[in-house]
Amino acid sequence: MELQTLFPTSFGGNLLFLAQNHICKWKNHPRFGSDAKIMGHGCILKHMRPRRYSSKNFGASISCSTGVKEDSFVPPPTQLADAKVIYSVAPAMGHNQESHPESNFRVPAIVSALEKMELTPKFRGSEMIELQNFRPASVDDVASVHARAYLSGLEKAMDQASEQGIIFIDGSGPTYATSTTFQESLIAAGAGISLVDSVVAASRLRRHPPTGFALIRPPGHHAVPKGPMGFCVFGNVAIAARYAQRVHGLKRVFIIDFDVHHGNGTNDAFYDDPDIFFLSTHQDGSYPGTGKIDEVGDGNGEGTTLNLPLPGGSGDIAMRTVFDEVILPCAQRFQPDIILVSAGYDGHVLDPLASLQFTTGTYYMLASNIKQLAKDICGGRCIFFLEGGYNLDSLSYSVGDSFRALLGERSLAFEFDNPAILYEEPSTKVKQAIQRVKHIHSL
Repeated sequence: MELQTLFPTSFGGNLLFLAQNHICKWKNHPRFGSDAKIMGHGCILKHMRPRRYSSKNFGASISCSTGVKEDSFVPPPTQLADAKVIYSVAPAMGHNQESHPESNFRVPAIVSALEKMELTPKFRGSEMIELQNFRPASVDDVASVHARAYLSGLEKAMDQASEQGIIFIDGSGPTYATSTTFQESLIAAGAGISLVDSVVAASRLRRHPPTGFALIRPPGHHAVPKGPMGFCVFGNVAIAARYAQRVHGLKRVFIIDFDVHHGNGTNDAFYDDPDIFFLSTHQDGSYPGTGKIDEVGDGNGEGTTLNLPLPGGSGDIAMRTVFDEVILPCAQRFQPDIILVSAGYDGHVLDPLASLQFTTGTYYMLASNIKQLAKDICGGRCIFFLEGGYNLDSLSYSVGDSFRALLGERSLAFEFDNPAILYEEPSTKVKQAIQRVKHIHSL
């Protein structure tokens, strides 16, 4: 199937109709249907169908994002006063291909693990908020990053997906689409935008606002301005970055991407932008083959892109060193107004799509250190966005331990990690990569 055929250039659609049929409000568990069952540490779902929710349920209104409005669904100050973590859930249950690693099992597995580990407002009271109400991103929100021709084409392709059940986009990684992909991708981006609103609102009320975490899919960091790629549909983090600048006046945005794969879409969106620093650590030689160490930005943005490809086998020691010697000094020098994180959990040693050997403890360390970094340099404004992670056990436990870090609690990684399966890290190659990137960026 040709990309040009799938994505024609004319634009149409009714955003209000979209919102009335596809805004998600997750209230009571189980959220994902009566057939959801927990097997071991993961979540297996059978015969799932996407639920549809009407905006009448909670008075949603839709408009292009030109400012924070009363209908932006920010929790009241009384809730924001004590919270340490605020999160949103957008599982895109209709966007699914059987046996595909980026399936609709992923977010429910995380939610089930959070319940099991008692890491929800039900157990934690006022220190945690689940953002129940959020609007989808507007077309203008998404068009701040992506070409309008792409949005038009994807929306029109929904009719084709309805007829065929699923469609594939050649050369995209492989990225699939179902009849609900356009709407659910707007919802995912909107869930992230709403967290930006909430975290910024909280930062105006208190010195240390809650950290945000968007448990969303489809993921976003591979989606390039002109189209989808690598399982990703819309660049959720990139859209949130532009929204933070446009709506909240947060000019300088620092994006950390620790997914095992290079976030080429985010990289491309801001390659010549001096006000958005994109820092990606990823496995050298992995998909999509971009993110070389000498790709540092262009024009006015030269120096505000940092790519650090790590050799296969890099693990916890490597990542701790990277944080101390690369991430920390970069952020301190850039002095951002907000930190956004592409949180990919596919660098875990148990993940099937790569060969790094991060552990649950690695992700605890990253979440803890990034939270502290945000406190030190940008008033605590920080939001994590789920990207990759395809082993349901390691994904859900690692996200759970990230939540523990954000709550300021001790790690329980020892209950899941098995040191016996780890092997010696390629320390010499890691050191060489770090030293080279430090030299290029004068760190």
